[in-house]
Amino acid sequence: MSMTISLARIDDRLIHGQVATVWTKAFNINRIIVVSDTVAYDHLRKQLLIQAAPPGVKVNVITVKKMIDIFPDNRFNDIKAMLLFTNPHDVKRLVSGGIFFDTINIGGMSFSHGKKMITNAVAVDQKDIDTFKYLANEGIELEIRKVVADSKVNLISLLEKEKLL
Repeated sequence: MSMTISLARIDDRLIHGQVATVWTKAFNINRIIVVSDTVAYDHLRKQLLIQAAPPGVKVNVITVKKMIDIFPDNRFNDIKAMLLFTNPHDVKRLVSGGIFFDTINIGGMSFSHGKKMITNAVAVDQKDIDTFKYLANEGIELEIRKVVADSKVNLISLLEKEKLL
């Protein structure tokens, strides 16, 4: 056995109001694990994220490798985790490392040079698209939902509609 991953979410804002309140309650989360090499080595950002935890929910900020290493450990069997990522590439590294997800929720990926907005909260470039294609080929459902109440939008269908696949 291993920890239960109740929700895996890509949201480059990481912990914010919706994550801290609505998503944790909707999925009965008792641990938020931010999985990011960049954030894990940014002491200030890491401390701010830990302080942003909602009452009763513990936050850890760890590297991708550390997540792969600890995932099968039986000491974490009682954890109902939300994994938060800043990008799909870290998700791919976990999947390649043997951690599988039924669904990845995409909540927000900010616009930057070279990216195309596909919703009001999600921007992708070709590397992102290739990574999402890999994840979909692994049998993972990719849903875009900014908030719990939003209707699920299938990312692959949207990319096809936008002629990006």
